[in-house]
Amino acid sequence: MRILALDVGSRRIGLAVSDPTGVMAREAGVIERTTEAGAVEAVRDEAVRLGAERIVVGLPLDMGGGRGRSAAAVEAFAERLRGAIRLPVTMWDERLTTAEAERLLSLGGLSRKRRRGRVDELAARIILQSYLDARAAGGAPEGQ
Repeated sequence: MRILALDVGSRRIGLAVSDPTGVMAREAGVIERTTEAGAVEAVRDEAVRLGAERIVVGLPLDMGGGRGRSAAAVEAFAERLRGAIRLPVTMWDERLTTAEAERLLSLGGLSRKRRRGRVDELAARIILQSYLDARAAGGAPEGQ
């Protein structure tokens, strides 16, 4: 099963996709957000193009596990996506994925300007790999 993951931000949406066996994640690009409807349509188009059978959306919980404004905005986006595509959409904890992506890109020697363009898709890959690993270990129910 191929799975598409999203790191939804206010300006960009990072994309990652699994291999067909659902074991490994790879980066799959970035969607620039201009309008909410346009972003939903672009995600739908990418899901079709990549042959995704499920979408995992990173949920930006605060460190205590609570839902703030960012989480509410991402949940609203996921609801719009559910209404536009006939695929299961799963929310998945994304705490610290952007910080981890920034750290990895910095270690790789990329300048701050070049990191900006890559951090969103790397964060999406981290979200997806976390989901795939939890699923393989039985930590994410099959229905999720």
